Amino acid sequence: MGSSLDHNPPTADRNITAGGTDWLWTVFALMLVSTLGMIVWTFTRPRGTRFFHNIALIILATASLAYFSMASDLGATPIRAEFAHGHPGTRQIWYVRYIQWFITFPLLLLLVLFPSGLSLSDILTTCFFAWFVVVSGLVGALVASTYKWGYFTMGVVALFYIWAILLGTGPRSTFNAGPNVRTGYVRGAGYICFITMLYPITWGCSEGGNVISPTREMVWYGILDLLLGPVFVYYYLFSLHSVDFNSFGFQSGKYADGPGTGTGGIGNKSAGGPAMSSTGAGTGATGASTGVGPGTGAGTGATTGAGTGPTMPVPQTGNV
Repeated sequence: MGSSLDHNPPTADRNITAGGTDWLWTVFALMLVSTLGMIVWTFTRPRGTRFFHNIALIILATASLAYFSMASDLGATPIRAEFAHGHPGTRQIWYVRYIQWFITFPLLLLLVLFPSGLSLSDILTTCFFAWFVVVSGLVGALVASTYKWGYFTMGVVALFYIWAILLGTGPRSTFNAGPNVRTGYVRGAGYICFITMLYPITWGCSEGGNVISPTREMVWYGILDLLLGPVFVYYYLFSLHSVDFNSFGFQSGKYADGPGTGTGGIGNKSAGGPAMSSTGAGTGATGASTGVGPGTGAGTGATTGAGTGPTMPVPQTGNV
């Protein structure tokens, strides 16, 4: 059986070698084994406590698919390089890698930020800027002119925002699950920031500057994806393994859960919010004993209320 390049010949002037495809098959095998292991681990968890494991499973499965495509020499397109560096012509740009990151990067941030107790709006905004980083990198890689560096700069600025949330806002969150979760978060957030700092450097040397070959590009990105994929997600899930899942305060919101279950959310009777009355105001204001009315006046006319709100008091016109 020959190399993947024999079955799917590259279309660019500067492309990966047979050794590069061998490395990609190795990374694919590691991703696939990690995915299968995560499937087994997920099903050993009780139902209703698999939230973090399911996110990790999606991350690893997506990476496996992407690396199978790249190892098969599929999912790339030729783009003319801005800088020749002795290799004029086109260079392979792997758009399938950016599809992988578009899915996995925000999920990785969800995996880390949800246990912190950070507000949902902050988490969603951070995920948006993760998409922004990936799209900026993809468009910049597909642009042949110097305008690619404008996309690169915008992506790096968005990456600074993510780092600010991970290292600045995140550690000051509530961490209802306890101080051990906070310690694991700080370590995980620092790890993510360090690894993601290396991605722009690799991009500048490969898709951006055309300094290193596509094969070396694959080696660098493969190592980074392994460190940010299987290595990190398994480490982070092990750090949460001994934490009671209910301490995170998650609630599914399913009708089957019934009202009054969980620790928060709509329809939760145990929550600290105000109770709604099913009969309205109950009793209205007592009318004046000297108010206008036939015979006995309006002394008791407003004692029972209307059931849907307070009763308007009877106006007085003087003594009977």
